[in-house]
Amino acid sequence: MTVAEEQRILAHTSIELGHLYMEDFTKGPDRLRDHFARVAPWAKAIRPEGTSTTVLLDDYFGTLSSPAEIVPRLQATAAEAGLRIDYLARESACAQYENVPLARMVAERLRSEPDDSRPPATESGWLCSGRHPVAEQHEAMSTTKTPSTSDGVFVDVELWHDRDGDRKFSCAYLAAIWQLMRLGMIDVVRPQPIGELPRQWEDLPPVIQLGDNAAPFRAERTFSILPSRFLQVEHAVRIILSHLTGQPDPTNRIEYVLFGDT
Repeated sequence: MTVAEEQRILAHTSIELGHLYMEDFTKGPDRLRDHFARVAPWAKAIRPEGTSTTVLLDDYFGTLSSPAEIVPRLQATAAEAGLRIDYLARESACAQYENVPLARMVAERLRSEPDDSRPPATESGWLCSGRHPVAEQHEAMSTTKTPSTSDGVFVDVELWHDRDGDRKFSCAYLAAIWQLMRLGMIDVVRPQPIGELPRQWEDLPPVIQLGDNAAPFRAERTFSILPSRFLQVEHAVRIILSHLTGQPDPTNRIEYVLFGDT
């Protein structure tokens, strides 16, 4: 089978079992155990044939201890809850996948809302869910005021900020790219076999396959099971994805379950 043929094969659903930060590992083993115990009922309930599971690890905003330490611990703790992790991804790969500047490429496909009161998203690094209320030039609570969106909710989403010539992408923006990777709407992703785990994260492939006989990484739909602290981030993800041009709207292929934080 050629690479092109493999890339056309999709799993039924990509289930995200966690978006984990260093604090999830430093707060003791019970932190991870509690996380997977909460995730397990949902993952087991929705897992049909042809479904793959993923975990996203933050190596972009903070420092993680070595893959050789973290990956086996992650697999073992998930297994205690009856879960198997098929794929593990580094969050930094959502900014740049090997030599491909994914975050900058996706930025070129973003449509800004028309709003004369502010520069476009590609210049400002901010994207909004509609026309800013200030731009409507109506008094707040006025009976003649037109809401900026159909539900009267306006949201500003940071995509990135530039500092000293360096661009730092936001968590929400990278999470949106993560969804595109899982849906196969970014076609450069090639999961690699786990192999020998290195000491440094930059030496680990961007996406690794942890076990044999896993369904494809790319899927027709995504389902993310996350703590409720991700509510605002995932709301922002949907806003970002709804502004993509040049392809079908991916938001109708994305589902979530958010459970209470401990």
